[in-house]
Amino acid sequence: MVQLPTPTQRRPSAGRRIYDLLRGQMADGPLPPGSPVVSTRALAAELGVSRTTVTAVYEQLAAEGFLATAPGRAARVAGTLRAPAPSQTAAIRQPSRAPSLSAYGRRVADRQMQALPGAEPARYDFLYGALAARDFPTLAWRRAYQAALLRQQHNLSYIAPEGDLSLRRALQGYLRRTRGIVCDAEQILMVHGSQQAIDLCARLLLDSGDAFAFENPGYPMARHCFEAAGARLLPIAVDEHGIDTDRLPEDERVRLAYVTPSHQFPLGGVLPISRRQALLRWASRRRAWIVEDDYDGEFRYGQRPIDALQSIDTEGRVIYVGTFSKALSPQLRLGYLVLPHALAPVFRQAKRLADRHAPALDQQVLAALIGNGIYERHVRRMRRENERRRSTLLQAIERYLPGNARVDGTAAGLHVVLWLPSFKAHDEPALAAAARGEGVGIYPVSPLFAPAASRGQARPAGFILGYASLTTAQIEEGIRLLARAIVK
Repeated sequence: MVQLPTPTQRRPSAGRRIYDLLRGQMADGPLPPGSPVVSTRALAAELGVSRTTVTAVYEQLAAEGFLATAPGRAARVAGTLRAPAPSQTAAIRQPSRAPSLSAYGRRVADRQMQALPGAEPARYDFLYGALAARDFPTLAWRRAYQAALLRQQHNLSYIAPEGDLSLRRALQGYLRRTRGIVCDAEQILMVHGSQQAIDLCARLLLDSGDAFAFENPGYPMARHCFEAAGARLLPIAVDEHGIDTDRLPEDERVRLAYVTPSHQFPLGGVLPISRRQALLRWASRRRAWIVEDDYDGEFRYGQRPIDALQSIDTEGRVIYVGTFSKALSPQLRLGYLVLPHALAPVFRQAKRLADRHAPALDQQVLAALIGNGIYERHVRRMRRENERRRSTLLQAIERYLPGNARVDGTAAGLHVVLWLPSFKAHDEPALAAAARGEGVGIYPVSPLFAPAASRGQARPAGFILGYASLTTAQIEEGIRLLARAIVK
């Protein structure tokens, strides 16, 4: 018979409570296989609940195979292998063996990636990639979103993996106006941010044992993607102009080069035309692909944005990666690829396999904002606002920090790199901890260097300072407190 709970054990969620009770008694022994269970009428009366509730529980247990029922016969515990009661599953001991993973899974598991920022940001947090929430065009987005939401649709179904056609056409015009890119809408593929774009490039263009050229220092999440695909890193030094094209490898296995020519990440160099042409000649000679990550090319100060490398590619070797994370929000998770015609079909197929397509409604909203000019006006406004922030940051560094402090990457983007020659690279963690003790978040540059290539190099301590999420007053106070942390 079913052992009934005492009145003090009864809880309001009657159905779930009865379900867990019966499952537990099947697992613990009071209800062994083949034993009868009390009738629904009797159990309902005993527990003070409706018979309908108990009947629903019995039907659920029967559907899951725990009870055997037949018309006119009492229900019995099924004579099959019993699963643990729900309350016991959390206590199941974890297997001692490591999980069996694919080669790709093992490479991902072995990645030593930077920890994500803590849940509690510093009071004055110079986190690169963060934007001020107040800068988001909330009213314009809400109006466009409501209009898209109320637009009549025949049905709610999947869209093409390459994305909403109206957005791709709007982007086609926008990229021609602002980045010098001439392309067809069919070459544009909408993705979940630039990170998915890079991941697709890694999966589709690299095999295990291939090699890839990579800026050093450079964007670590891209490096991790390519290495997770099994490719071998070939770090290429950068200088004040960007990647040193004289050092590009002639390795037979090199299949790809990843570059940030409009604003080298993190040091900020702009690749001159001579090096751009050399890079394209190298790609043509090696039959290699170039992944151009234009992560913040819209933000250049004092001059118009530099045209994309893709705009002078005559052989279809450049894959252009763009994002809305820096102009709108990293939480939006929308980016895009401009692909050579030869690659567009396979990238569309891969996108379809990955997640069907990027969010359709958000794409419609973006199409409307680009089409009516609101997006470009927003970008111009943010360029002016971020130029003020940058100026405040540079003035505060000059005012408060030691005279030998040096700053790179000031001509464009949403961050700078601060070098402190009085300290060495190995001092970065201690300096970052001291700054956080003053309520200031700064982020060491060392993790952006390829580990093997940076060993033995004598470098000063360096930090990435993002400024797009702070007010000018916060920037001023943050640098003042940083100076206090440094001299302690």
